Amino acid sequence: MGGNRNDGCLPGLLKLGALTWVHDWLQGRAGFGKGCSCSGIGCGLILLVAFLLMACGIVFDTNWFRLLTVLVPLP
Repeated sequence: MGGNRNDGCLPGLLKLGALTWVHDWLQGRAGFGKGCSCSGIGCGLILLVAFLLMACGIVFDTNWFRLLTVLVPLP
């Protein structure tokens, strides 16, 4: 995330592949259908939202921390 625009598509594809591998591993360990009834759903949804934010950050080169500081300025 936050890389140079001239990196090409291979580093982005590698980042997405690594993100997918980590997401699948985490979903298998604590995601949907794991643990008690509510903990699996809650962890699965948190992992899904985190995955979507990171995937959008990789695909669209979004710096979420900079965007957050613009939307919620500190006093």
